[in-house]
Amino acid sequence: MESIKSSDVFKKFSGIATSLKNSEIENWKKQGGKVIGYFCPVIPEEVFIAGGILPFRMRGTGSTTTDSADVYLKPVNCGFPRHTFNQALIGEYDFLDGLVVNTCCDTIMRLAVDWEHAGIKTPFIYSLDNAHAGGEAMVGHFRNQLQKMKDAVEKYFNVEITEQKLQDAIKLCNETKLLQQKLYELRKLPNPPITGSETVAVMVAGSSMPKEQYNKDLKTLLDELGNVNTDKKYSARLMIIGCGHDDTLLCDIIEELGAVVVTDQTCFGSRVMIKTISEEGDDPLMSIAGYLVLDVPYCPKTIGTHPERKQFTMGLAKDYKVDGAVGQCFISCDPWAAELYLLKSEFQEAGIPFIWFEREYIPDLIGQLKTRVEAFIETINN
Repeated sequence: MESIKSSDVFKKFSGIATSLKNSEIENWKKQGGKVIGYFCPVIPEEVFIAGGILPFRMRGTGSTTTDSADVYLKPVNCGFPRHTFNQALIGEYDFLDGLVVNTCCDTIMRLAVDWEHAGIKTPFIYSLDNAHAGGEAMVGHFRNQLQKMKDAVEKYFNVEITEQKLQDAIKLCNETKLLQQKLYELRKLPNPPITGSETVAVMVAGSSMPKEQYNKDLKTLLDELGNVNTDKKYSARLMIIGCGHDDTLLCDIIEELGAVVVTDQTCFGSRVMIKTISEEGDDPLMSIAGYLVLDVPYCPKTIGTHPERKQFTMGLAKDYKVDGAVGQCFISCDPWAAELYLLKSEFQEAGIPFIWFEREYIPDLIGQLKTRVEAFIETINN
């Protein structure tokens, strides 16, 4: 196989990643299934799956404007929630039966209020108070918050989320993580059989369809990747660091210029699958809380956790033998801007070229972005 792009499974993943409504969701809804949207990987999809509900990771895919959302949110607010909210206002999220937001940032936190204020007909809306610091002391607190969310889901949807169902959901999602880890392992090869753009599509699809089918399809894709022609040479091996990253734009630019993205530190990428949840113990909610507070690489919005993020990020750079790193954050996302500012000097100290920039969620200055990336790659090659 010359390229994975000829794979039917990859075409399916790509179609799901580049749209909001997809055939898997349509089939789920036709069978009477419920769907809950959630904004952040610190909101555990295992709880929804245990209740027989399909979790869907929120994004602004397909958005071209924020005209409707700007009645409620202003340009000083990050483009990711603005474009996502705009999609909801024009009816693109009418398949949702519920929405869970969390306290990761002020803009997303207030969407629970704006959503109801705007009259969007999503029956169930819940706000989860996520952990704002790391450490063992936070695990018990977050477990209590997850219990409250679980109780609310059970009551509204008239379902029973037992410990056994939670254990089964953990095993299912762990299988997903292990398969995605295998995908990322292939990217350590000198000539990876899958590009960064293709990997983004595979990862985003995993948060937008039933896990059982996704795992089955991903196994097929991994088998097919063993037959991909890997003779192509790349001018540089790069990693991407930053928020969001649910589109392929930055990877497309990098790879059109002859380099390849071999790994990432993003919340649609490595952060969601780098470790698995413990399947031991008799309190699955505590296992989930421990995983999200102690095991998942911290978000910059988590107080006092930059040293841990630095260690994780530099470890990725070493493991994947990167020649340089590209950081991106959305305009008005101050936590990620501060994080990238710190990482720049730390990468320079490690002798790894680093560039970072702010961009709109739906970028309008692609030419400038391409010029900066091209100059960066030339610097590495020189």
